[in-house]
Amino acid sequence: MNEVLAGVLVAVAALAVSVAAGSWLVPLVLRHAESEVQARAEALAVLGNGTWIGLLERFAITGTVLAGYPEGVAVVVAVKALGRLPELREHPVAGERFVVGSLASLVWAASLGLAGHALLVSL
Repeated sequence: MNEVLAGVLVAVAALAVSVAAGSWLVPLVLRHAESEVQARAEALAVLGNGTWIGLLERFAITGTVLAGYPEGVAVVVAVKALGRLPELREHPVAGERFVVGSLASLVWAASLGLAGHALLVSL
């Protein structure tokens, strides 16, 4: 029973850190990646804040990796990209922000998922 509880705690902690700390990390990466204030303003106007999408994206990516189903990451990325495709076609400036933000979010979430998975396997 202790192993089950430890596993649940590891999974919940990995998901929480992925979602919460990613909400701080991704905007930091975006601020450093954006070179022009005007381009940033245009990208924000097109894409909006994207906070909820990012939270759900990190939760889903970390969750699929924790569950031992890394193929699920491809599904999450595909759904997100298809959902934003019309806006990205019309506004190429927003495309760069989308790619940088998505990649930062993906790397962070997958890293937490892998770390959590390694802990789960070691239990």
